[in-house]
Amino acid sequence: MDKIDRRNPIPLYYQLYERLKKKINNGEFKPGTYLPSENNLAASYNVSRFTVREALSELAREGLIEKIKGRGSLVVPPKNIENLTGLHGFTEEARLSGHTPTSLVIENRLVEVPPIISEKLGLPIGSKILLLKRLRLLDNIPYAVEWAYINTMIDARILKILDMDMSKKSLYDFFRKTLKLRLLYADETLEVTKPIPETQKLLKISKDACVVKRRRFTYIEDGKCIEYVQSLYRGDRYKFTVRLYEK
Repeated sequence: MDKIDRRNPIPLYYQLYERLKKKINNGEFKPGTYLPSENNLAASYNVSRFTVREALSELAREGLIEKIKGRGSLVVPPKNIENLTGLHGFTEEARLSGHTPTSLVIENRLVEVPPIISEKLGLPIGSKILLLKRLRLLDNIPYAVEWAYINTMIDARILKILDMDMSKKSLYDFFRKTLKLRLLYADETLEVTKPIPETQKLLKISKDACVVKRRRFTYIEDGKCIEYVQSLYRGDRYKFTVRLYEK
């Protein structure tokens, strides 16, 4: 047992936090398992339960554990880190991170283009557009709900998606490899919001949880907008990074 050093000026709770964090990161405490009880931790490290609670609170704030009432402290999977500097879809980004992506197709049909996005897509109000709504999973864990509105006027072959099994296929692979389109750039915004009941159920999160709403307009070489995507990502499972440069 890695003992707490009472002569160290670092607070006892923080020393305990660092030791527990190290054991989580090196796999001694695995995701999906519970930490020892507060009483056991207090006895093992010869500290008070108050010190243990403070250490556990630090772990919870960092997103390493989740306190489950009546059960204890559950070790949660590490957050998926996505770099926002590349134009990647969910499937590509998941594979780059070493995860196995899958999807549950909720809707795959033609709908009227929502008026709020018709102008950017270059479509008259009332035009038909392909809606592909999917629950996105990493390693069989729900991570995001995604609504992709795809501009079928770009290429009639986009309608083939209606007959495709999109549970394991990448939309961007279809654009690039089948349609031979070059995705030039995308405009994307992110904001934190509260999920509606349907989203809570799909993502298996509580009503008090937060989600990250992503809106993306993707453009091809001729400047036409090929898709509008709105996604809701679990705030407890995702971390976004970006490198900034001084102009």
